Parts: sequence; C-alpha cells; structure tokens
Amino acid sequence: MPTTATTSRPSAAVLGHQEREVLQAVGCGLRDDEIAAALAIPEDAVAGHLARILVKLGLRDRAAAIVHAFDCGLVSPGRGPRTQVVSPVLRSAVGRAAGPKVQISVLGPLRAWQDGRSLDLGHLRQQAVLAALALRAGRTISQQELLDGVWGLEPPVTNVVPVHIYRLRKTLRIGDSPDSVIEHDRCGYRLAAGVAEVDLTRLEDLVTEAGTAHRAGEPAEAVRLCSQALDLFRGELLAGLPGPLAELERLRLAERRITVAQRKVEWQLRLGRCSEAIAELTALSAEHPLNEPVAAMLMRALYRSGRQADALAVFERARRRLAGDLGVPPSRMLRRTCQMILHGDEAGLGLTGATR
Repeated sequence: MPTTATTSRPSAAVLGHQEREVLQAVGCGLRDDEIAAALAIPEDAVAGHLARILVKLGLRDRAAAIVHAFDCGLVSPGRGPRTQVVSPVLRSAVGRAAGPKVQISVLGPLRAWQDGRSLDLGHLRQQAVLAALALRAGRTISQQELLDGVWGLEPPVTNVVPVHIYRLRKTLRIGDSPDSVIEHDRCGYRLAAGVAEVDLTRLEDLVTEAGTAHRAGEPAEAVRLCSQALDLFRGELLAGLPGPLAELERLRLAERRITVAQRKVEWQLRLGRCSEAIAELTALSAEHPLNEPVAAMLMRALYRSGRQADALAVFERARRRLAGDLGVPPSRMLRRTCQMILHGDEAGLGLTGATR
C-alpha cells in the first residue's frame, strides 16, 4: 500500500520548475504521455522527473505523489493542466437557470439529489460518466478521456458517450428550466459552474479552512473542521463503478481521507486530547493495517498516554503484517519510532513540552 504523505514531508519548494509542473500534472491524474504532450517534453523525461520527485519528497509511488500535489496546493479541485475557461455565454446561461442546485456525492457510492429528492442515475457505466465529471468539477473532459477513464482497454463498439450524456442531462435538469447541469462544447463536457454542489469540493474547502485555523493558532477549530470533512465520507468509495478512472480515484480518495485523519489526530495530540486521538488511530489502523505512518502515530499517542507496552505491541503487529502480506520489513520511519519509544526519546517523538 502506498505510504501516505504527512505534514512533515518536504515541500514542493525543493523541486525545480519543470518538476513542479510534472507533479501538478500527476496530481491532476494525467498519464505520462499526456504530461509529455502538455509540457512538450519526451515521455521518458516525464518518467525521469517523476522518479526524482519521489526521491526528493520522500514519496513511495505515484499515488502518494497525487496526494502530495493536493496537500501542497499545486492541485485543487477544478484546476490543473486540463482546466478550461467557461465561456461568458455559458456562464450567463447558467446564471439564468432557475430552481435548486443539484447535489452530487462521490465520497461513497455515487449519489445525486435535487431539492431532497434522490435522482436515478441509470446503470453503472452511465454513473461512471457522471462520476468522472463530478471528480473533475469545473474542468472540461473530452469524449476520449471519458472513453479511456470509464471503458479503459475495452471501448464500446458504438459511440455511447453522447447517449449517456443525453440521459444524464435529462436527469440533471435544473428545476423546470431546459438548462442542464452538464455543459457541452467542441472540447468536451463539464459540470456547469455554480449549479452543482460536489461533496469533494466541500471536503477540500474544509481542509483548506482547517489549515488556515491551524496557522492562526486555533488547533481546536482545525480539529472541528477536519471532523466535518471526514463526516463527508460515507461508505465504499464509488462503490461498483467500473473503469480505470474510478479505480484510481478510489485509491486517491482513500489516501486523502487518511491524510485528513492524520492531520486531525496530530492537532488532537497537540491539544492533549490523547484518548480521542488513540480511539481514532486505532480504528484507522484496523482499517489500514499496512499504513506505517498511521501505525507510527498510534505508537506515539499510546506512549504519550503512558502505554509503552501497547505502543510496542502496535509495532510488532505491524511488523508481522508487513512480513506476512508484503514480504517486507518495517520502514526506517517505523523502526526509528520504535527505537525512540524504547529509549524514551521524547524530543525525537515530538513530545517535549507537550501536554501529557
């Protein structure tokens, strides 16, 4: 399992200009060939840049790089190399649309509703098309991107994308207006600005607000905002949806959830709310037993609460699971955490001056 980015990881400032561009493109979900075309560089150069990025930032793989691109602000929902500017004509048409907004949820099984009424989104491939638009809210997605993301290596024998879009447009009509939540131009399809609310956008807004509260010296408010963000997750991510895009987004969103939970726990520990942090970390560790940063945080929280034996038991459990499932030893970070606990190195564990 990919190692999740943490708040102590080096920032993107250590990267060169083109490496930052590559990381931004990776965070937007582009493939190496697409990044090469967008940046006008050879595809093998993209692979070389990505390899150096992983080393410089201490990331394990591409999935962790995607998470880090969001964490450091290089990528945010609706922005990136594929971002398209919505034309004034389309904006004005949307502005005239009457009726309530459509809510779309991707942080669990795909759902959409309007004015409290759940909408029938059709069969799974059609739902996957809507999920692709919702996950890239504000960006235009070409028909080829939809084919690649939803059908992958098994494209349909007929041109079915316009059919799915037509049916979704009818379902997602805005009130009694003929306007739809889905717009179309020569470049592709997108969710219209201002008429659809996607829970993923709300998640990122809350995470940004939590970071602002933390920088303002308000960790309790940061914890509260993180709790609101985590409450948006509700069950299996994009449950049942087919295609490589849904598979990639399940991984990315799961990593995002872990990262937000880690931030919340870090701030809880700084507030001395160890019992709350231990309860959340225990549940998170049970759900992701191969995630070493989560195990390390749980060990620190237990040690801070005077439970050294329990902290060491977490290390031993993680060691056995890593050996049995992946055939690898614990990472240097996890081993170092264990050694600091054995030697009572509170400074190394970040506990000096903390409320215990």
